[in-house]
Amino acid sequence: MPIYMDVHIVPGVKSKSVAEAHQKDLHHQEEFGCNCMTYWVDEARESIFCLIEAPDKKAVEEMHSKAHGLVPNKVIEVNSSLVQSFLGRIYDPADAIVSDEGLKVFGEPSFRILLVTRITDPNLLKHKLGNERADELLNTYNTVIRKNILQYGGREAEHEGSSFIVSFDSAAKAVACALDIQKEMHNPILSHLDFSIAINAGEPVENSNKLFGDTIQFAVNMCNIAKDFKIVIASAVKELVAKDFFQDRRKNLLSLPPQDENLLKLLFSKLEENWQNADFDITHYCKATAMSSSQLYRKTISLTGSSPNALLKDFRLEKAKELLRKQHYNIAQITFDSGFTSASYFTKCFKKKYGLLPMAYLDLLH
Repeated sequence: MPIYMDVHIVPGVKSKSVAEAHQKDLHHQEEFGCNCMTYWVDEARESIFCLIEAPDKKAVEEMHSKAHGLVPNKVIEVNSSLVQSFLGRIYDPADAIVSDEGLKVFGEPSFRILLVTRITDPNLLKHKLGNERADELLNTYNTVIRKNILQYGGREAEHEGSSFIVSFDSAAKAVACALDIQKEMHNPILSHLDFSIAINAGEPVENSNKLFGDTIQFAVNMCNIAKDFKIVIASAVKELVAKDFFQDRRKNLLSLPPQDENLLKLLFSKLEENWQNADFDITHYCKATAMSSSQLYRKTISLTGSSPNALLKDFRLEKAKELLRKQHYNIAQITFDSGFTSASYFTKCFKKKYGLLPMAYLDLLH
């Protein structure tokens, strides 16, 4: 049976009232074919996240509605192992306090600090350096990351060849871990990896239908603006780290002002929404971001170091490469699915960016 996570935004929420509502859910769960596994409550951020095994989303909503009337703001399907990796548990905490009324009361928040690392595509690395040399560098990279994760108490949530996503309860530990990783990776021998690192923070369910999807996506986007081997840190993380800590290590860290951070989110969100639309060009990009062409050019260059045209083209090429890895379509299909209108132009752009033809990249995957 699928597992779902929902979010309730409840002003003034208290842990005891959530425990009472959860007890009511348990009373009605069988009626709706549900299994209420656990929950997280954050009094400061006025949010509750429930983890429930259920036949479908409707059953979750109807159970909550009958039990206490708190219908969730959003429900997404999740993978229990990913929930465990990001949040550290999928059942009630073992040390939860039981009240005199028999209520199991706990106030553990689900807000997490996520450290994201990125390197060049391992397939391209092997094409460039040969399997043996590439594997040596990749093993070194994996060892450095995992050693520091262990040292600072992080949880390896996801690892897909070229990137790690690591979950932390503490912003200070996430930044300290990143600084030690940065020190070890800042090695000429590892320069072929094109390493970048970013730290963001957020809740498990926001706008995305993927667990921590919004937080992860913006961290990945922040990796795109990493310069001079700096760690890019979101303003939400900077606020959680002591001011003197940040000042002392300013040369190692990059944090955008909130207005620039919001603009970066806007730039990439519009690309994410429109990259498959072949009609989406710079004119449409300007309209989508409510900027003139000169404003868009100036802001994009300032934030990313790329022109709007280059940013759009590179974004589509990365998406095309993902499609090649995941679906192994023919080149004509990939061309149009990634927003290019000409297979020859797509092939030319792919060769220029990655150093080999799309068909040759497909051959590397086999």
